[in-house]
Amino acid sequence: MESGDVGEWIPLKCAIYTWGYNKCGQTARKGKEPHLRIPWRLSQNLFRCPDDSQKSRWLDVACGWEHTAAVASDGSLFTWGSNDCGQLGDGTENSRKQPKKVRRLDTEFVTSVSCGAHCMAVIADSHENSDTTMLKKGRLWVWGQNQGSNIPRLFWGVFNPNTVIQQVSCGFSHTVALSEDGLLQAWGYNEYGQLGRGFTCDGLQKAQLINNYERFLDEAPELVTITQISCGEYHTAAISEIGDVYTWGLGGTGQLGHCSLNYDDRELLPRRVVRLEGIFIKDIACGGVHTCCVTSNGALYAWGGSILGQLGLGPQNGCFSLGIQNGTSIALRSIPILVIPSGVALVTCGHCHTLISMKNGMIYGCGYNSYGQASSMKSTYSWYPTPIDWCIGDVKRLAADGGHSVVLTDVRSLKGICEFKLTEIVSLANLDEIQEVASRYDSDCLARFCEKLRDHLHSGGDFDFEVEDDV
Repeated sequence: MESGDVGEWIPLKCAIYTWGYNKCGQTARKGKEPHLRIPWRLSQNLFRCPDDSQKSRWLDVACGWEHTAAVASDGSLFTWGSNDCGQLGDGTENSRKQPKKVRRLDTEFVTSVSCGAHCMAVIADSHENSDTTMLKKGRLWVWGQNQGSNIPRLFWGVFNPNTVIQQVSCGFSHTVALSEDGLLQAWGYNEYGQLGRGFTCDGLQKAQLINNYERFLDEAPELVTITQISCGEYHTAAISEIGDVYTWGLGGTGQLGHCSLNYDDRELLPRRVVRLEGIFIKDIACGGVHTCCVTSNGALYAWGGSILGQLGLGPQNGCFSLGIQNGTSIALRSIPILVIPSGVALVTCGHCHTLISMKNGMIYGCGYNSYGQASSMKSTYSWYPTPIDWCIGDVKRLAADGGHSVVLTDVRSLKGICEFKLTEIVSLANLDEIQEVASRYDSDCLARFCEKLRDHLHSGGDFDFEVEDDV
């Protein structure tokens, strides 16, 4: 958040939109089908708080393979969906469709959350000491698969207990934490070199610092200060303080962004992506077998596997090389390619799809779309970035994973509040009237919402998006 007058940055209203695969209740919505193609705002009743309470505003959201998490602005963490590995943090392995507060963290103010395939990690400030000068900030809590607990537990690894954690990212079976000093530690499985240790090994590995980065292949590895990280399925990416990108782990489908790899289909040490030299990268996201990044000028680059359209470059064409994996042809892009030249604000990667937020407020999706996770269109693949017009407000966070997507928006204006209220009362009977209001007051997002809703209803779509009654 930027400094300045409080009224400039405190949102008047926040909303969480979910859609996509819903077999385990990860979208927190009921429906006649196991997947829901239309993003719909979750009711505050799900979180047991009125619209005007502190919990009605949100700080962060995250998606796991079949579970979801949200951080309220009072520091509470809510989780829902699959819980087969204890990833919901409630001490059980019982899945649930409704958000529930993680009580183990009642003494903590959670600031951010990351979901792996079957685990979760959060960064939180301690509430235990009433003396604010003595509060312990940036503490890391982990739980779920490979984390040694089905309830949150404090984790320091090789960091000093006083180390402030700036970011944590969970992959399919590994986790990486970033300190405020720009140091990384990684733990979990390392069969593809995703822990960045210079070798592969079997079994669960303890935490260890990553301190060798290959800036130039003909020079000795060196220590680099890192500012951001992202874990994919079996690969990892990081941004340095000077905007360079480093990648390591499995790279057989081009997800590391190198023309060639040093160790068959993988890189065992963090290696700089040369194709992006001279371009300052400010944001990066890893998917299952693809990677995307956003430059300081708002350009989007992507690389890796795209047989399902997750790079947004269209069906297999001349810009791809074709490889063979398990006897099947695959489309891949082994070095970064420019996808959108400007205007990009945020990007996130699911397992096989990508979500993109633009500075003008538009949201786009591309990739595998069998459950509607990448696009509202009824198509199996969304080959190019396609508008997602159902979300009202300014996009603050994007999240995606196996087959579902989440968007967090907020509103800082009276106009935005009116848009929110109108979407709550819209129906087929008053749709024309609300669209007229949207047109009269230049409310582009509300107008797009009405247009999409009309098309949906006229094509026989369901308008019952209520949440389950019992919690």
